[in-house]
Amino acid sequence: MCLAVLALDAHPRHAVVLAANRDEAHARAAAPAAWWTHAAPTLLAGRDLEGGGTWLGVDRRGRFAFVTNVRDPARHDPAAPTRGTLVPRVLADAAPVDVAVTRAVQDARALNGFNLLAGDARSAAWGSNRGVPGERLAPGVHGVSNALLDTPWPKVVRSRERLAAWLASGDDDFAPLFALLADRTPAPDEALPDTGVGRERERLLSPPFIASPTYGTRCSTVVTIGRDGRVRFVERRFDAAGAPVGESRLEFVAEDVSAARAA
Repeated sequence: MCLAVLALDAHPRHAVVLAANRDEAHARAAAPAAWWTHAAPTLLAGRDLEGGGTWLGVDRRGRFAFVTNVRDPARHDPAAPTRGTLVPRVLADAAPVDVAVTRAVQDARALNGFNLLAGDARSAAWGSNRGVPGERLAPGVHGVSNALLDTPWPKVVRSRERLAAWLASGDDDFAPLFALLADRTPAPDEALPDTGVGRERERLLSPPFIASPTYGTRCSTVVTIGRDGRVRFVERRFDAAGAPVGESRLEFVAEDVSAARAA
């Protein structure tokens, strides 16, 4: 992922609200979100067909995880292992989420820069191999792009504000969440970060939704985990022109909640 806003314990009916865009080269092959029946535990995610792994997923327990790259061209190693293994690893870990994130980050020193966030209806944690290995997240609204968590890049600030407004409305309609992810308005030049890629590329990468012929937003995903344990997962996919080309919608009840009801 290259933009994600996350709300924890901030909506009357949803313990978790996640809205995220995956930005990637259009030539990099990927499979739509679906259940990975070969994984243990089974997870729901898209799949990177070139490097393996995924950028965002949810498992049957109701644990979610996602990763964003940290933009740091001076320290980028083209031979480094893929960061796509981080999400399946955290989702396969039976440990508490903060322990799982910390272990994954500590074992990922050889990877290029990343943020790893994971959680469930009760707690969430963040770690980065360019920051802290792991820390619990406070309730409220968080945002991350290609810098460390809650770094106030314009698209992070704008997206957090729009998510906060949706939360305050108590709405269940995903349309405003997809609207904030579809925002193509570039940041003003004076607000652009300087990450070492040049002013023109900073401008191209500054909107929440990136549209260009070779690199841009490949999919937008909204995930909610209800206080009743119901998980809703919607992924919308786009072509190189930014036009929609497909959608996946899946719902299930987290196993932890199902087991509690049965007991």
